[in-house]
Amino acid sequence: MSKKYVYLFSEGDATMKNLLGGKGANLAEMTNIGIPIPAGFVVTTEACNKYYDDNKVITQEVIDEIHATMDKLEEITGKSFGGNENPLLVSVRSGARASMPGMMDTVLNLGLTDKTVEVLAKETGNERFAYDSYRRFIMMFADVVIEIPKHEFEEVLHAMKEEKGVELDTQLTAEDLKELVLKFKELYKSKHGEDFPQDAREQLIEAVTAVFRSWDNPRANVYRRMNDIPSRWGTAVNVQEMVFGNKGETSGSGVAFSRNPATGEKKIFAEYLMNAQGEDVVAGIRTPQPIEELDKQMPETYKEFVDIVNKLENHYHDMQDMEFTIEEGKLYFLQTRNGKRTAQAALRIAVEMEQEGLVSKEQAILMMDPKQLDTLLHPAFDAEEMKKHEVVATGLPASPGAATGKIAFSALEAKERNEAGEKVILVRQETSPEDIEGMIAAEGILTVRGGMTSHAAVVARGMGACCVAGAGSIKVDEKKKTMTVNGKVYSSDDYISLDGSTGNVYEGKIETVEPEISGHFGTFMSWADEIRSLKVRTNADTPHDAAQAVKFGAEGIGLTRTEHMFFAEDRIFPMRQMIVARTEEARRTALEKLLPMQKSDFKGIYKAMEGHPVTIRFLDPPLHEFLPTQAKEIEELAAELKISVDELNGVITDLHEFNPMMGHRGCRLAVSYPEIAEMQTRAVIEAAIEVNEEMGWNIVPEIMIPLVGEVNELKFVKSIVKKTADAIIAERGSDLTYLVGTMIEIPRACVTADEIAKEADFFSFGTNDLTQMSFGFSRDDAGTFLKHYYEKKIYDFDPFAKLDQTGVGEFVKIAVEKGRGVKNALKLGVCGEHGGDPSSVNFFHDNGLDYVSCSPFRVPVARLAAAQAEVRNPRKK
Repeated sequence: MSKKYVYLFSEGDATMKNLLGGKGANLAEMTNIGIPIPAGFVVTTEACNKYYDDNKVITQEVIDEIHATMDKLEEITGKSFGGNENPLLVSVRSGARASMPGMMDTVLNLGLTDKTVEVLAKETGNERFAYDSYRRFIMMFADVVIEIPKHEFEEVLHAMKEEKGVELDTQLTAEDLKELVLKFKELYKSKHGEDFPQDAREQLIEAVTAVFRSWDNPRANVYRRMNDIPSRWGTAVNVQEMVFGNKGETSGSGVAFSRNPATGEKKIFAEYLMNAQGEDVVAGIRTPQPIEELDKQMPETYKEFVDIVNKLENHYHDMQDMEFTIEEGKLYFLQTRNGKRTAQAALRIAVEMEQEGLVSKEQAILMMDPKQLDTLLHPAFDAEEMKKHEVVATGLPASPGAATGKIAFSALEAKERNEAGEKVILVRQETSPEDIEGMIAAEGILTVRGGMTSHAAVVARGMGACCVAGAGSIKVDEKKKTMTVNGKVYSSDDYISLDGSTGNVYEGKIETVEPEISGHFGTFMSWADEIRSLKVRTNADTPHDAAQAVKFGAEGIGLTRTEHMFFAEDRIFPMRQMIVARTEEARRTALEKLLPMQKSDFKGIYKAMEGHPVTIRFLDPPLHEFLPTQAKEIEELAAELKISVDELNGVITDLHEFNPMMGHRGCRLAVSYPEIAEMQTRAVIEAAIEVNEEMGWNIVPEIMIPLVGEVNELKFVKSIVKKTADAIIAERGSDLTYLVGTMIEIPRACVTADEIAKEADFFSFGTNDLTQMSFGFSRDDAGTFLKHYYEKKIYDFDPFAKLDQTGVGEFVKIAVEKGRGVKNALKLGVCGEHGGDPSSVNFFHDNGLDYVSCSPFRVPVARLAAAQAEVRNPRKK
């Protein structure tokens, strides 16, 4: 039996999300539970992958199945697709298994031709509606399928409105719209070289092809990388009977959320436009009305609407984002999905739904994207500073947060200026999906048009970016690059500040303050901590960072990089003295100066961590990093060191390495210069003894030897550590205990982990270097060519941001299995940047690690990701 590529909605359900996509599975489910939706069918994600496997061609097999299913849809609806009576028109929409709002393409009113538009006008008795739908279809089809830019059609529309002396599209008459259709068809032929297609079935296959093609468009690729969506998932295509919101004043279209997506308040939040299609609502071209107005206009319809919204939320146990259409008084829902929401809203919705008994704590934990927590932890505007700045405009508080920057008037400008190190606010009439890279690059987004459900608002909320939408008092001239408010002109050199929580736009640059973490955040995170088994530590090199991490819930330090302490102004000189020393005695003299500084730092970190475990990595980078490179600085340092410039240049030349990241660094330094390891051991142990005595604690220092690839390296350095530490402990009459472990960051260390485990008290996976050495490219240089790998689909993601589970992950698995095979209780952690990436945290949980460690601001992200990993795959307690 041949594979099935097309399913009627009635043939699916919510469990078929991977095959039917999120939208298709939900439409199938809505059909099953009796929600009034227009009938339709889904062309599956497998058909999309087949399209790419077959060199971007839809094969005849799939085409025949689409046509056969369209025959069934004609029977279900009692309408004729491209026929001479009762014409069936359809929408063709994308529907990936993960929601990607606005990233792919949609075509509405498909099936209209010169013939069917006349039939539609005659049968509905509404000529204006028929030709309004036709002109919309020509423009969308031309834009999405043929790739003729939409703005070329909009210019023709604008010229006609000026000629007819009207302001709104709705003021154009049926005759005007007939004339507009002719102009649109002429433009189409002049650009494409062919007449607008008059065969509905040909239109359908071309539109399905275009949606498949849009899975690979630049904005979709950027969105996927940002949201961890693999390219191999593909998109489904939903073909659905059209219902019309533009049939007059008893028809309309809208977007609804079952709770407020910005605040999380338990109140339906919806906007609609009468005599409009859905694209009008989300495009932000007309300002929509709040749903409460519908209660006054059509009370029965409003009541039915509220009932359905509540039914969908209760069915899916989550806040829903829905599209609806009213056609001549009859209500239809076109789709539902779990709604994008701000971080604040996500917390409130999860906590309140648990309190309402709608979800369990475990279900509530899964309702929030861990990455969203990041947006809660960063600064907001200082209230006193805000008073000093004038509110120059107010729009809708579309996505909370605070943002300050200079004005950028296009997505490309925002991206380029951001790459040059500048902070910018993207200011537009309205945003479109093409602006995604500029939106990511900007500190915040300000639009003149659009409501709370406009593209800018929805995408900004999903990204956690600050957004103020619909600030209508602002005039933006994108060509001249000016923004005018109350007669005052602002340019690209001017700072503005946005408050996404109030909708206020301020002149100038406003200082920010640290956010307060309490309320729903505290409740939600306490559930995460109650559920998770994976511990979360932080990477911190200063007492300030350590204290910040404790505030965010860190349970220890997984990585203190001791080299960072030597770059400070008061330490760099003795460090350089040590490096240029030609004898052990001279090196020890310099190290004696560094000892009290290093010890003082460790004491500060121990105290900031309030007795939690602290892992301290010994000196790791190559020594040349501490020496100057500019001629003038070299001269100054030579004078300070009382040596000749030639002598200093000789040291610098000797230390030069062609590939320093794989050179004389890590444990290799301690092998060459054991006195460095001695000094660092003394600092670690003395600091711990003294803090334990002062605070009455029982700190157990964890000393980490970096870059071990051979067990004998660890054995050698460990012997120095033990000899030094044991002597200090005996001398002080202390009962201090300590651990000596290693950073597993070399592939050879993974495959010989059973040997290394005999000498190690713990392993900490340094996944940054492990990734670098596994792939064979430098993380500092890879950015120059990885973009080509993304474009060509060789890699979906940056392997330094998200763990490569099939390659690097396999090394981790080998090391875990071999290490624990020798020592069952071997402590295992990870301290690379992957320790704060949710999908990587999930992998570490599944493979039995004890803890992950990440930067302070990512600690809550890791705590939540660890809890979600536990819910999905519980460990045996």
